Amino acid sequence: MVFKKITLIGRSSESFDEAVDDAVERANETLDDVHWVEVENFGVEVAAVDGREYQAEVEVAFELQE
Repeated sequence: MVFKKITLIGRSSESFDEAVDDAVERANETLDDVHWVEVENFGVEVAAVDGREYQAEVEVAFELQE
């Protein structure tokens, strides 16, 4: 088995947990054979949005097809 990792940034107006869920859900919708996700960083966007935008940077590992 060979895996590839990519970085995704999930976003939410509610919480960091929902931002992580956003990234994981998108990965599951667009990638096959997702095996794990590692949360790397958290951030909050305050300048360009009303209120706050919670962000979670995650690395997604998925198996490459043969």
